[in-house]
Amino acid sequence: MNMIRTAMLLAFMTALFMGVGFLIGGRGGMMIAFLIAAGMNLFSYWNSDRMVLSAYRAQEVDAHNAPEFYHMIRDLAANAGLPMPRVYIYQNPQPNAFATGRNPENAAVAASTGLLEQLTPQEVAGVMAHELAHIQNRDTLTMTITATLAGAISMLGNFAFFFGGNRDNNNPLGFIGVLVAMIVAPFAAMLVQMAISRTREYSADRRGAEICGNPLWLASALAKIAGAAHVIHNDDAERNPATAHMFIINPLSGERMDNLFSTHPDTGNRIAALQAMAAEGHSGEHSGGYRPADARSVDTGPAYFGAPASTRGRAADRPTRKSRSVPTTGPVRRHDEPRKGPWS
Repeated sequence: MNMIRTAMLLAFMTALFMGVGFLIGGRGGMMIAFLIAAGMNLFSYWNSDRMVLSAYRAQEVDAHNAPEFYHMIRDLAANAGLPMPRVYIYQNPQPNAFATGRNPENAAVAASTGLLEQLTPQEVAGVMAHELAHIQNRDTLTMTITATLAGAISMLGNFAFFFGGNRDNNNPLGFIGVLVAMIVAPFAAMLVQMAISRTREYSADRRGAEICGNPLWLASALAKIAGAAHVIHNDDAERNPATAHMFIINPLSGERMDNLFSTHPDTGNRIAALQAMAAEGHSGEHSGGYRPADARSVDTGPAYFGAPASTRGRAADRPTRKSRSVPTTGPVRRHDEPRKGPWS
């Protein structure tokens, strides 16, 4: 159903583009705007992963400096039938994560240190499975096509502003057509773009729950991340608001409602959908989903992954556990040292 809705929204945006293009400059003007917008977004498509990872100063990790997190991604990717993506972690106290890359063969997933420190291993698995679902669903490609059409429509609106008053522009609707091209069409394209983004989140939630094997892991993670996102400020995201749609929960302040202007669905609606999925019997035992070796419940405390001592000290009522390896510049585990934790 979500795929059908996405296809319908893309078809509507294409029709909107063609109609506005015809109003402004006929077929010639429409093609010029489309080619310029396509060129801009093609460059973004091929380089978006490097640009966003650089914007958040993410550092690539491997099996030596972040063994448990890396092996978790490896196991989840194998469960989803995906190639192993590059794995990154970026320093930020706000729990969040995103995926990027133009296709499954050139993909990357990134998690914040806040996510690894504040969530349980099961919740982390649910979040990263969601990001792998975006890769598997090729949502990067979908959003690139959407951005291309939206950019072309906006460019046609600019053409209308500069050339709309020309008597020789063959505009059959006159001044009304110019207003439609300048204001209404770009605004409608923006709404459709956001609607497609929201639709893809629901699809990634469902597929992510199948990959990790337990919808409640992801539901619990969404509740924690959403609560923290409105309390913990994300300076990098505020400086790069155009990347907000990439995250599992909108990292910007003020995003609370499932409305026309939101890039993400309401978190409560997403959690309800996952809970309904769990009630239908979707779990690791039945779907072949990923399961940590110790199979603990989702309320066993944070997945420290080497959380700073100050972070661990805030939860005095939690049982003391050994810190896990983290993707920092600290010492590297010896090759002959056995891995510890739920993903060993």
